Amino acid sequence: MTIRLYTPADLPALFSINEASVPGVGKETQASLEKWIDLSQCFVAVDEAGKPQGFISLLPPGTTEYDSANLRWLENWRDDFIYVDRIAIAASARGRGIGDALYRAAFAEYAGKTAHITCEVNRLPPNPGSMRFHKRLGFEEIGEQTYVPGEKAVVFLARALKQK
Repeated sequence: MTIRLYTPADLPALFSINEASVPGVGKETQASLEKWIDLSQCFVAVDEAGKPQGFISLLPPGTTEYDSANLRWLENWRDDFIYVDRIAIAASARGRGIGDALYRAAFAEYAGKTAHITCEVNRLPPNPGSMRFHKRLGFEEIGEQTYVPGEKAVVFLARALKQK
């Protein structure tokens, strides 16, 4: 498995991976996913044949073009972080350490550049697998937000990054 930066040729595969990962990630059109990825730094995990198996997209605070209540919540928390907009792994590739590898690439890229890497995980609808995964990587809860009582709520997580 190789981790590399996104190229536009990846978009159709990443869109399919994203759609298969809903509701763990937000539903998008191919055009909206392309727009968000173009605003981000995106790492893609590819197999030996070069086929994308997963991706992680990261946005800095102050990305005003990205209309996200989650990013705005985090901007009120601090300003020294990079935000994981989404991480998604192809269903056929789950359980093979790809998520770990994508996060390791992000940790390495942003170590010494910012203090934290942040994300949110759905509390409603529940996503216990993602919560376990992020806690195993050292993320800690920093807050929560309910958007639709009884239907849509998230917990915000942060992990300190090494400073150079």
